[in-house]
Amino acid sequence: MKLRTTVTAILCLGLLSFVTQTDPASAQGKKAASADPQMPKITVLNPMGTPPPVQLKPQAPRLTTLDGKTIYFVNTGYIGTDRLMDVMADWFKANYPKTNVVIKRSAGGMDRVDKALWAEIGEKGDAAIVGLGH
Repeated sequence: MKLRTTVTAILCLGLLSFVTQTDPASAQGKKAASADPQMPKITVLNPMGTPPPVQLKPQAPRLTTLDGKTIYFVNTGYIGTDRLMDVMADWFKANYPKTNVVIKRSAGGMDRVDKALWAEIGEKGDAAIVGLGH
């Protein structure tokens, strides 16, 4: 058994040295390195890129009261957001009866801004709760 393992190991090592000696890419690299000691420099670009700097914006001031205010609940179409917005709106109606609750679905979905809806919220609303998903 020891003899078989030893012979197998020697054959594998011999085969490995044969492959590295006859590898054309390795031979070309050695030849180019020996012919020109100063290889030309290659510029490599990072495909990740550099994101633009984030522009920080302050949060809107907190409302002092919800009485008489209009709160928009915006469903972006994420799975389950419609039920979540309904439950939250029902809770607000039960706990803040003087608050006007408006439930809207964004025509832009999750990936596009619904400019008409945001204009309506800016004009008629005091606050908005947006269901973005995770």
